Amino acid sequence: MISVPLIRAGKVPPKILTDSVFHFLGKPDSDILYGPGIGRDAALVRVGRRVIAATTDPITGALEGIGSYALHICANDIATFGIRPRWFLATILLPEKTDESLLRNIMKSMHEAALSLDVSIIGGHTEVTPGIPRPIVIGFMLGVAEKGRYVTSASAKPNNVLILSKGVAIEGTAILATDRANDLSKHLDNSTIQRAKRFLKKISVVKEAIRVMDLRAVTAMHDPTEGGVANGLHEMADASQLGFIIKRGALVIHEETRQICSLLEINPLNLIASGAMLMAVKSSKTQKVLAALNQIGIDASIIGKLVENPKTRLITELDGSQNPLPQPKEDALWQALVNPL
Repeated sequence: MISVPLIRAGKVPPKILTDSVFHFLGKPDSDILYGPGIGRDAALVRVGRRVIAATTDPITGALEGIGSYALHICANDIATFGIRPRWFLATILLPEKTDESLLRNIMKSMHEAALSLDVSIIGGHTEVTPGIPRPIVIGFMLGVAEKGRYVTSASAKPNNVLILSKGVAIEGTAILATDRANDLSKHLDNSTIQRAKRFLKKISVVKEAIRVMDLRAVTAMHDPTEGGVANGLHEMADASQLGFIIKRGALVIHEETRQICSLLEINPLNLIASGAMLMAVKSSKTQKVLAALNQIGIDASIIGKLVENPKTRLITELDGSQNPLPQPKEDALWQALVNPL
C-alpha cells in the first residue's frame, strides 16, 4: 500500500496546486486576462472596456481584529496590481457557543477597516459552524481599472531592483504579540508587546501601491503573506519565471519582531508578512520610488534584484557569502502559536 503524505498547515505547496488544483478550473474564458497560478495575488477579468480585479483569502490564525485583518489582506491583493480596492464580501464562520458580541466585534473592526480604505461591504454570509475552535473569516475583494492600467506579479523583468516596504513579518508580529501576550509578558517588557500589537496599523499596503503605480516605475508587485518574505520572493520569481539575489543586511527586521521570533525560535523571514509590499522596480527609477514612498511616510529599502536564471534563489549573508534561500514548507506562525516559552 502506497503511503500518501499529508499536507502541512498553511498554504498548499506549489506542486500540489499544479497537480491537483490547476487542472480543474471549469470552462475556459477569453475574458480571463490573468487567472490562477503560482504567486498570483488575484484574477483579472475583462468586462467591456474595463478590467475587474478579484481576490479571496481566509483569516484563520488570528483572533483579535480578525475582521480588520480579512478586509486589509484582501485589499492588499488587489493593490498589488496598482488597482484601488472597492467592494468587499465576507463569509464569517463562528464556533459553537459563540455569543453575539463576538460577531459584532468582527463586523465593527471590518467596518472601520473598510472606512479607512473607502471600501464598501456589499454582502457575505454568517453562520455557526460545528467543529471549528476559533472564528474563520473568508474575504472577497473587487476592484476596477481601465484596460492596461495595472501590473501583475508575473510581469517583472531581469535586473529589476527589489524594494520591500516597511519590513519583515509585520502581520505575524502583531498576531503573536496579541495571541501570545500572556506568555511573552514573562520575557518581554509591556512596552515592547504593545508596540508589536500596534503593527496591525501597518498592515495595509494600498497607499504605497497606488503611489508607486502613479510613477509608472514598477513592473510587478506582490504581497508576501503566508510563508513570509521568503515565500513572497519565491512566488514573485515563480510567477515571472526569474531568480533573485537578496541581501540579509538590507532586510528590515524591527526589534519587536526580532525579539518575539527569537523567543519563539522561528525564522522571521518565514513569518506571515502582510503589511510589506514587494516591488520589482526599473533600476533607473529606484531612487524616485524610494523618495515618493518617503514623502507619504512609508519606509522602504532595496533588498536585492531579480536575475534571469530561475534557479538562482540566493541570499547574501553579512560576511559576503551566498547561500540558497529555501522556500518555506509552512508559515512559521503555526509553530509559533504552540511553541512553549
